[in-house]
Amino acid sequence: MSTTASVPALSRDQLLKLYRDMLTQRAVDTRGFQLNRQGKIGIAMGSEGHEAVQAGTGLAFQRGKDVLYPYYRNTGIILSCGFPLVDLFRSQLARAKDTSGGRSIINHVTAKALGIATISSIIAAHCSHAVGAAWALKRSGDGDRVVFCQFGDGATSQGEWHEALNFAAVHALPILFLCENNQWAISTHISKQMRVPTIATRAAGYGMRGVSCDGFDPVAVYNAVHEARAHVAAGAGPVLVESVCYRFLSHTTDDDDRTYRTRDEVAEHRPSDPVPKFERHLVDSGVLTDDDVKALKREIAELVNRTTDEVEAEPYPEAHTLYGNTYAGPDDPWVGEA
Repeated sequence: MSTTASVPALSRDQLLKLYRDMLTQRAVDTRGFQLNRQGKIGIAMGSEGHEAVQAGTGLAFQRGKDVLYPYYRNTGIILSCGFPLVDLFRSQLARAKDTSGGRSIINHVTAKALGIATISSIIAAHCSHAVGAAWALKRSGDGDRVVFCQFGDGATSQGEWHEALNFAAVHALPILFLCENNQWAISTHISKQMRVPTIATRAAGYGMRGVSCDGFDPVAVYNAVHEARAHVAAGAGPVLVESVCYRFLSHTTDDDDRTYRTRDEVAEHRPSDPVPKFERHLVDSGVLTDDDVKALKREIAELVNRTTDEVEAEPYPEAHTLYGNTYAGPDDPWVGEA
């Protein structure tokens, strides 16, 4: 796995974007758990431990060109790719101004103008959707555009994932399959899902390139995804990139991870926590000072607090809009000819 030895290849502004995106992702996730415990949202899906994966991937995503097919734990990457923070909270708090009118379950956002596709609730189903988009890009001859398809390790145990990789490989489609391997598919450990040592190893079975990188290091992730994107954009076929990380929190607020893993196991992975680890690296290398770090953390905390307050003050959808965008014709499904 690559390490932060490649940091000098990135500009200071890029390094700051990585760090800012990681801090924002963690702050938003923390707020989501708080809102759930306060009874203001029904469920929250934390991504603590995924910050480096999503910030690094988001930096490699080319806005205005690429298309993102995220999955439900992708709070950080959609923000990194330009999704407005205020709209994310509108989705979580089901406000009327939400892009889906307050109808979708948590984190199921979409932004066509930004190239962010709708999330699928069915695990791995969006992999087929992403392949369809890649097929359309290839047929259109629209060069230097790549589909980013994000998923967790659990998705690789689903049939649609295998079908998507096979079809993409056969037709040399412009798609990146990006696995965020946090080692737990809810309560099923990766060792119970497959016998091969890494998910990237599976790429060979489909005749495509497979790469595994350190998912605790945002620069390592960026380098792996950036290189893979260049390979795909050149018409050389799809690539499977595996970023190995860890999920520090329960699967969701409805899950108790103490029933399937020990506190000792979680504690063993804490030294690899990507946020403080990258922060220390930036300070030690002179990119940031301790005062810079404090100022950034304060700025992001204030932004998340202010945005939460603003959205909580917004109205819920009106009751009469309940059936909108559901039926053709009148919104009221009971209206008909006598």
